[in-house]
Amino acid sequence: MTGNPSDAPAPPPAGAGNGPAVSRREFDALFEAVRTWGRWTPADRGAWNRVTPERVRRASALVRSGTVVPMGRAWDTAAGPDNAKPALHYMSELGDIDASEPSAHKDFIAVDYHGKAVSHVDALSHIAYRGRLYDDHPARELIGSAGARFGAVSALGPLVTKGVLLDLPAVSGCAWLEPGRAVHAEDIVAAEQALGVTIGEGDALLLRSGGLRRRRELGAWNPDAASAGLHVDAMPLLAERGIALLGGDGDSDVRPSPVEGLHSPVHALAIAAMGVPLLDNLDLEALAAAGADTGRYEFLLLVAPLNIPGGTGSPVNPVAVL
Repeated sequence: MTGNPSDAPAPPPAGAGNGPAVSRREFDALFEAVRTWGRWTPADRGAWNRVTPERVRRASALVRSGTVVPMGRAWDTAAGPDNAKPALHYMSELGDIDASEPSAHKDFIAVDYHGKAVSHVDALSHIAYRGRLYDDHPARELIGSAGARFGAVSALGPLVTKGVLLDLPAVSGCAWLEPGRAVHAEDIVAAEQALGVTIGEGDALLLRSGGLRRRRELGAWNPDAASAGLHVDAMPLLAERGIALLGGDGDSDVRPSPVEGLHSPVHALAIAAMGVPLLDNLDLEALAAAGADTGRYEFLLLVAPLNIPGGTGSPVNPVAVL
């Protein structure tokens, strides 16, 4: 990142480009239209049940060069407007405790990862709407101080499927989408056509807004106040396509939210209604560069969450294999 974050241009005024506004009544109707409750067993894997061994086999056929592109952001221990709870990392042993050979060097890490600075996957226990988790499970009864008894990240396991990158700034002819810019269904279709890809059943869709490039060039800002992301009117298209995973270099929601009284409506639709886990805060810059070089925006995707019983998600370093 260049420059002082305090000198960075302010994000656009609240509401700039994030509409149209959606009422709670309209949102509730949308929630009912896209929900997939009762469709799968086990239910707490949600849309990951769409990824069959045959889909994995077909995804593996996308590998040509064998180039591996990681998408996890660096472990961020520096506080900032987009990192209110920095990750922890310190050395716990420096080879000076045990005199025997070889000497050992050990460190400690910890993270409150549900935020804007850590690449992570949201499990189905992460979000409830009107008190209900995915598949109509009561959140208050199934989530407590010991963790989640439904929809835990340990129920997801690893995911291997076809990934599709939609590089929205490249399609739009800009360096990045400005914070507050909403991405609509027609933007997704236009990006598919421009990049020569089609989002299909069981695919993982990754949306690049260019926000990480903006941060590196202009400095950090508070993404809770303004960030580029999906408008809720894009979700019926993604439900129709049958995606298994949704992710991006933000947290998928446009902010400010266009839905009255809901701070993360795309989270509610994807996780609580559709059973689609989310990948948040990816670094898609190298993958976008590879796509521009090769003209290929489809790839084999591997996501391996930590096996955390009761966890509502996990830090991850997803990998694309081209």
